[in-house]
Amino acid sequence: MKLALVTETFPPEINGVAMTLGQLSAGLSRRGFAVTVHRPRQPADAGPARVIPPYREMLHPGLPIPGYAMLRLGLPARRALLRAWRADRPDVVHVATEGPLGWSALSAADALGIPLASSFHTNFHSYSRHYGFAFLTRPALAYLRWFHNRTRITLSPTDELNAELARDGFRGMRLLSRGVDTDLFSPARRDPALRAAWSAGPDDPVFIHVSRLAAEKNYALLFRAWEAIRATHPRARFVVTSDGPLRKKLQRAHPWAVFTGFLEREDLARHYASADVFLYPSLTETFGNVTTEAMASGLAVCAYDYAAAALYLRHRENGLLVPLGDEAAFLRESLALAGDARLRQSIRLVARATAEHVPWSRVIDGFARDLAEVARSGPPVARDSTSPAAAPVA
Repeated sequence: MKLALVTETFPPEINGVAMTLGQLSAGLSRRGFAVTVHRPRQPADAGPARVIPPYREMLHPGLPIPGYAMLRLGLPARRALLRAWRADRPDVVHVATEGPLGWSALSAADALGIPLASSFHTNFHSYSRHYGFAFLTRPALAYLRWFHNRTRITLSPTDELNAELARDGFRGMRLLSRGVDTDLFSPARRDPALRAAWSAGPDDPVFIHVSRLAAEKNYALLFRAWEAIRATHPRARFVVTSDGPLRKKLQRAHPWAVFTGFLEREDLARHYASADVFLYPSLTETFGNVTTEAMASGLAVCAYDYAAAALYLRHRENGLLVPLGDEAAFLRESLALAGDARLRQSIRLVARATAEHVPWSRVIDGFARDLAEVARSGPPVARDSTSPAAAPVA
């Protein structure tokens, strides 16, 4: 089966969506799919030669996202996609992002009668309020619904999100969960020398955070928790292995924390495993791959009760679950992990055991079945006569 996967984020970019799409593309290729990834050209493409992936890549023009230079936005490419797909027609087109390149893929596939699938990876409509544009929430949701309803199916990572999107008028929702690479993310990668570089003794708790350093990730609460822990447990250490628009501001405000910037996957796995606790106060996740990566690395995770945490954490057994939005509870449970070494250790052991039952193989097999079904279904669904700007919000 020939698959064209269209996305505005993909390795070598470093984020959860890029990682997920890289895993899916490689896994489908190993299962006999002829995968062609259409993505924007990235600065890292001009760097040292990368390992040749098992899929093809077609690179398109792109621009840095304003205020977010480490991510690219694909430019419209309808003509290029039409030429490519007329010359080598895919059996199905999967669109993973809703930007100009994704919109071009919808239009080109529609013109050629190629079956379409899509996936929902980011709650862009909920980001609006974090950037001072709350008035855009309804129009953004209307556009996303219009976009995805032009495809046969839309896949999201949790049943919870599928139900929410269905209530908002999204059609054809299916589940595309996430796996975790337990060979890469493993307690076996714990590095005493790295801990020593953080001035952490064998029994000193190290708190690590891995996520995009952006407004929607609730960093005010994370650093309130870290400040409270630091005040009561002066031997605790704090590490941020991420980058993003807020990095300089956070680094200036919290010079006692270690900021590493983005790390390659092997080095990231070493940092995870060398820590002890992962606090994740984000309220805008569709899934949160970092939750399962931290569990696989043998960390005690404290997170809000939704997305990946709701799926895999059992309170005080393999992690700490906090009622969604309850900041006082989040602070209380964070301090509990800091002060109770026995609790940390028991949770860490069970967290790793849980992650060992979250393989990518089942996720990729399900994705392959869904794509095969869409390929058999015929041309794309009829165009929605309602423009995205005018579409009502449920």
